[in-house]
Amino acid sequence: MPESAMYHDGNRQLQDRFDSRRISDRLEEKLTRREFSDDDKLFIESMPYFFLATADAKGQPDCSFKGGPHGFVRVTGPSEIAFPDYDGNGMFKSLGNIIVNADVGLLFIAMHGKPQRLRVNGTAKVSASDPLLAETVGAQLIVRVTARAIFPNCPRYIPKMQLAEPSIYTPQAGCDAPEPKWKDFADFKDVVHPRQPTFKG
Repeated sequence: MPESAMYHDGNRQLQDRFDSRRISDRLEEKLTRREFSDDDKLFIESMPYFFLATADAKGQPDCSFKGGPHGFVRVTGPSEIAFPDYDGNGMFKSLGNIIVNADVGLLFIAMHGKPQRLRVNGTAKVSASDPLLAETVGAQLIVRVTARAIFPNCPRYIPKMQLAEPSIYTPQAGCDAPEPKWKDFADFKDVVHPRQPTFKG
C-alpha cells in the first residue's frame, strides 16, 4: 500500500498489537479522501458547531469548540473549507497555534437527528483580508483549511441529544450580539479588549 495519509508509527504499533492493521488499511483505502463529496458539503454546512484541534510549535495540543449559525463553515473548494473567527476571550489559543503550526484536525459531530461524524485533517491559514470577511456577519478573521485527509467516523458511540436553541451570542445580521457576563466581572473588566469592528451585513 502507498504511504499512509492517516497513520504513523505509533498508530501502526497498536494496530499490529491488536491485529487491526488490515482493517485500518481497508478503511483508509475505501473511506479516506482528499476532496469533499456532495454529502460532506451538505453535512458540514448544516452544522452549527465543530471541534478544532491545534498544537503549538512544540507540539503541545489544544482543543476548542467552535460555534456559529448553520452554514458558518463553508466548503470553498474541492479540498478546502473556511470558517470565521468571532469575538472571543482574546487569548487566540487556536488561531495563535495555527500561526506557528498549520497542522489542524476538525471534528464535525451530529448528536441530533441521524448520528454522524466527519474528521478533516489538514493545514490551516489565518487571514485578516480574506474576501469572505465582507460577507460573513460578525467575523474578525477567516481561517481556510486545505484537507489532507477527510474521513467519516463510525457513529456508534454518539449519544442522541436534542438541539434546544441557538446561542444568543451567535452573530446575526442587523443586530449586535450581547457581551458575555464574564467580561463585566471585577477580575476582568478593567482589561477587556475592545470588540473589533466586524462586518454586520
